[in-house]
Amino acid sequence: MEYRKLGNSGLKVPVLSLGTGTFGGTDEFFKRWGQTDVKEASRLIDICLENGVNFFDTANVYSQGVSEEILGQVLKGKRNETIVSTKGTYTMGTGVNERGGSRFHITNAINDSLKRLKTDYVDIYFMHGFDSSTPIEETLRTLDDLVSSGKVRYIGCSNFAAWQLMKSLSISEKYNFEKYVIYQGYYSLIGRDYEQELMPLIKDQGMGLMVWSPLGWGRLTGKIRRNQPIADGRIQSGGAVGSPPVEDEELYMLVDVLERIANETGKTISQVAINWLVQQDTVSNIVIGARNEQQLIENLGSVGWSLSEANLAELNAITAPKLIYPHWVGDR
Repeated sequence: MEYRKLGNSGLKVPVLSLGTGTFGGTDEFFKRWGQTDVKEASRLIDICLENGVNFFDTANVYSQGVSEEILGQVLKGKRNETIVSTKGTYTMGTGVNERGGSRFHITNAINDSLKRLKTDYVDIYFMHGFDSSTPIEETLRTLDDLVSSGKVRYIGCSNFAAWQLMKSLSISEKYNFEKYVIYQGYYSLIGRDYEQELMPLIKDQGMGLMVWSPLGWGRLTGKIRRNQPIADGRIQSGGAVGSPPVEDEELYMLVDVLERIANETGKTISQVAINWLVQQDTVSNIVIGARNEQQLIENLGSVGWSLSEANLAELNAITAPKLIYPHWVGDR
């Protein structure tokens, strides 16, 4: 397993991590992602550890804490050999302060997460989204205190716009607060918006990207083909709710190319799609998900080899995003 630095930090992590959004499935939204119980989760994590993947990513909002609880149970006795990240920001209750980036909510959220995870600390704590109603200074000072207390080792953010991330980094520098070292964001062959604003910023600031949904909500698994019914899985069960729209013909054309490259290389469509990401600038880690052992083993086979320059060029050309202003103006 290849290890890379976690963005602008000294921590080395495997290029793949296991996302635990499928653990639990205790509400209608997350049930579509998966319903992995403790026994199944234990088996998946054992397979990861056997293959050099010791990094596990969760969030308090996944099944309203059940994902964290299952991960905590499974990692009992294994915590020291693993890297764990979790997230806070989104709604965790009916109270007016049970969401956001305030000192009140973050402090409660991390303490609750630690209890569910059965640990004294998390290696990386992410702000899951940007809270425009809370001063950025308040959020960052609270995160700085959590690092000083030992409850959190590194901080990151997810789903921030480029200006929100840059402003946060500037405030951290101004007040000597801990800085976000890693950005967790959506990036895939059918979702390359990241490249236009966030990638240049992250490269400039020495950060790294932790990719979520590398298979575009399951669209790049090979289960969606031209003139074929959708096979059982996340998409068929409605798990693509909230995902950005993709034109059918655009997807079919890409899958055709992925299938041809997969046949040429002896890999699967999913493995080719993930390997493309492994070779992209700024990528520190890719969060893979799995509803079962078969999917996990297939995704683990995405690394340890490389697509050819010709393959990369073809995939880049067919999926190149339309530039937004002012990027189409170009440098002068």
